[in-house]
Amino acid sequence: MLLEVRDLHVEFRTRDGVAKAVNGVTYSVDAGETLAVLGESGSGKSVTAQAVMGILDIPPGRITGGEVLFQGQDLLTFKEEERRKVRGAQMAMIFQDALSSLNPVLSVGDQLGEMFTVHRGMSRKDARTKAVELMDRVRIPAAAQRVRDYPHQFSGGMRQRIMIAMALALEPALIIADEPTTALDVTVQAQVMDLLAELQRELNMGLILITHDLGVVADVADKIAVMYAGRIVESAPVHDIYKAPAHPYTKGLLESIPRLDQKGRELYAIKGLPPNLMNIPPGCAFNPRCPMAQDICRTEVPPLAEVDEDRRSACFFWRETLDAHNH
Repeated sequence: MLLEVRDLHVEFRTRDGVAKAVNGVTYSVDAGETLAVLGESGSGKSVTAQAVMGILDIPPGRITGGEVLFQGQDLLTFKEEERRKVRGAQMAMIFQDALSSLNPVLSVGDQLGEMFTVHRGMSRKDARTKAVELMDRVRIPAAAQRVRDYPHQFSGGMRQRIMIAMALALEPALIIADEPTTALDVTVQAQVMDLLAELQRELNMGLILITHDLGVVADVADKIAVMYAGRIVESAPVHDIYKAPAHPYTKGLLESIPRLDQKGRELYAIKGLPPNLMNIPPGCAFNPRCPMAQDICRTEVPPLAEVDEDRRSACFFWRETLDAHNH
């Protein structure tokens, strides 16, 4: 297994109290496999990824439990210097806002080349050649001319390609893409996702794709983990989730995707708001918004239980949820 996150807990200590951002997350991804981590804003998707990458702001953030096993080694036991060697070279991250992630005063070629001068000890000239190759690889037109341009001279879609090129520079075993298509229009989104999928196949990388958009992941993910209030509430192979969700929250997310066969109808929306992480409701965190909630849901936390061979759901009424969808 390439990456295994086991029972990870992260909290943020603030003046107002302790926000429990990640509450026992477990997931895994193998070489060549794509795991999509889904959920609304504030569900803990990005915080989990930051903890895996070792870029969590500590303080106020604190990892209070769990393991992050990368190629069998627990990264949480590494010193910062050792973590830095893993970051970029063996695992890399693509952030959602390319403009704020790129340095505005350095040319794109210098920023791409830095990966090679720092990690591989290359000369500036060789690093520049590598930068042009990378820009070609992510299909930036006229790469040799544009390598001296600055981030603001590129469109949003092209900047996102530069971010992908940066992440790929050292051919890491794992890439985490945090909402990589959020700010892009639909055609560019599709191009960026296709490019990522193609490069992943070529290099046999593991890919964790963080998103709130179920539409983006249908074609690229192998399996999905759905997060709510810092926990995984359902995990399953991608086709199982689309065929029939086994958690009311996943069902709500699926029903809120616009569909061509429902033109003119009002879009479904999950009622209420995600919980305050300083004050997560007792029992199942989703119970105040759940149409199927019973008394047990308000007092007991449902375990992430096995539904099928590769499938788990944290719902006492997963059978009813599956049945409701199948009818």
